[in-house]
Amino acid sequence: MFEHGWRRLAVSTGAALMLVASSMSAAPVLAAVPATGHTLPANTRFYVPPPDKGAFTQIVDLLKHRDVKDAFLIGDMVTTPQAVWLNGGTPAQVKKSVQKTVFGAALQKSVPVFVVYDIPGRDCAQYSAGGALSLSDYGAWIDGVASGIGKSKAVVILEPDGLGLLPSLCGLSSTVYPFTDADRYAELNGAVDRLEQQPNTSVYLDATHSAWLNVPDASTRLVTAGVQRAQGFFLNVSNFQFTSNLTQYGTWISDCITYATAVSPGNYGCPDQYWNGGPPNNWNGVALNNYGQWSDTQTQADLNTAGENARYATMLGTTVPTTHFVIDTSRNGQGPWNPPAHPAGDAQDWCNPPARGLGLQPTANTGVALLDAYLWIKTPGQSDGQCTRWAPSGGLDPIRGIADPAAGAWFPQLALELVANANPPIELPKFLK
Repeated sequence: MFEHGWRRLAVSTGAALMLVASSMSAAPVLAAVPATGHTLPANTRFYVPPPDKGAFTQIVDLLKHRDVKDAFLIGDMVTTPQAVWLNGGTPAQVKKSVQKTVFGAALQKSVPVFVVYDIPGRDCAQYSAGGALSLSDYGAWIDGVASGIGKSKAVVILEPDGLGLLPSLCGLSSTVYPFTDADRYAELNGAVDRLEQQPNTSVYLDATHSAWLNVPDASTRLVTAGVQRAQGFFLNVSNFQFTSNLTQYGTWISDCITYATAVSPGNYGCPDQYWNGGPPNNWNGVALNNYGQWSDTQTQADLNTAGENARYATMLGTTVPTTHFVIDTSRNGQGPWNPPAHPAGDAQDWCNPPARGLGLQPTANTGVALLDAYLWIKTPGQSDGQCTRWAPSGGLDPIRGIADPAAGAWFPQLALELVANANPPIELPKFLK
């Protein structure tokens, strides 16, 4: 349905060629590969939702100014599979919305990725404030989501920041923010159990990213929230960390969950990213550096992960970790932004950072046993919020010199940066090179 509307717009603006090229660049369907449990087959095709209306407007404007190359790049970005965010409405309304997406995915012969984002006290009442008002309201809303999915195949990203921003960490008075950690864990456990009743739904919980929670903390929160009854956890939603670092981090979390539940129950004393000591470096550890890519063979001490991996191998012995994960690669092609030093402190490096790029294309063919998929979860091109960085009382983003759009609104400048800096690069047709 959306493809027909897109073609009409493309023809009316001279963009038909751009659409055809974008469609031809989509990954081919591979031979069938069996899945284990809810693990996605390697040949999974993910759903392409209708693009943000702001993207249409930007493409039309670019074509009016004869900037066909950038129009093609934005077109390619918005016709790449990405998640559908569910963030409010009544149970009946969200059920209808989910059913509509499931129907669209069936027409595309694809699997939809839903972001469930309606937890009470969402985002510590900050940029993306909102959510259900109570545990019972949230449970009814989750039931609407699950009922809308039915027996269809679907991926559910359950509550970004839901475990990273626990209510106790919000620093707000209980009179204005009447939510507790116990409430949050009850809400997430209930959501996992309800959503996992659907026979083909894979649910993933929040494990933040490699520059946020340490491995023991993330593992403890995940187990408390019911990750062992879900498919696994997700990483890097709306962030920019390197895929290689996230893969290591996710593997360590899965290792730690296994160690603390199967090898040494209750013992979350696991190696993490903030100290990499171990036998390979004679226990001379340092914190890992987020601004470079980690590996066991890196010669730079703060990028080398051999110490942690050696320790996990000893701790686990023959016990095999089983908790799976997915990574948001929608905007991490250039890694995280390293902001300039500033006396005012917080650079809001997560908020519309400059010169970032699209990352790996969505695929379930990752080549890593525990890594189910690379997904575009954050909608690339949409603003993270009205970033004021070191000038919290001002209206302008000091890095960009403009007022950033509100969270979720289309941000044309950001969209152009993402496509220009994509890694791997977007392949252009010959006539545009």
